[in-house]
Amino acid sequence: MTTAAAVRTDPEIQRDVLDELAWDAQVQPNDIGVTVSGGVVTLTGWVDSYVRRWAAERCAHRVGGVRAVASDIEVRLDGADERTDADIAIAASRALEWDSFVPAERLDVTVANGWVMLRGEVEYGFQRRTAERELRRLRGVRGVTNLVEVRPPTPSREDETRRELQRVLMRRTGTERIEIGVIGDTVVLDGVVRSWWQREEAERAAWATPGVREVHDRIVVAA
Repeated sequence: MTTAAAVRTDPEIQRDVLDELAWDAQVQPNDIGVTVSGGVVTLTGWVDSYVRRWAAERCAHRVGGVRAVASDIEVRLDGADERTDADIAIAASRALEWDSFVPAERLDVTVANGWVMLRGEVEYGFQRRTAERELRRLRGVRGVTNLVEVRPPTPSREDETRRELQRVLMRRTGTERIEIGVIGDTVVLDGVVRSWWQREEAERAAWATPGVREVHDRIVVAA
């Protein structure tokens, strides 16, 4: 698994990350620098919204051979995008209420200097991720800290979780090259796949599995 990632040099990865940033319209405009050491990408510079910072991080993760991404990107809001904490808090509450997948009544939002703190409890990991996604898209947000706890209605057994997730991954991705580790309520995904789509689909499936509170995605994308 690590051998497949090691065949790519740091300059090759750096070039591809820069190309990906230039190609993705969600990241524009930006002034982002990219350095790579041992397959670890460091992003520096600035963007004009938090959602662009998140999109830039996803761009780096999509590139083959990337082992990890460290983001030092600064969010510099344009004057027209500045919002008061009260405005952001109201918008955040409404965004959560309008999303039918999110139990808004079980979540609390606190905003300080444009940074949103999300707390509460949900039953599934995908609800936790969906709530954060809704908030990082809001205008005026400088960052999001997600402290939501995942508390499933009934605990699941590790063997059952592994078998069920294996069936789901085979059905969705068509590959048996993904290794699944289950430790308590945490799923660890490992292995090598041929496309970024397969990697993302595996992670989505893991987050949607009942009883899962945390997912560690270590899957390598290699042609």
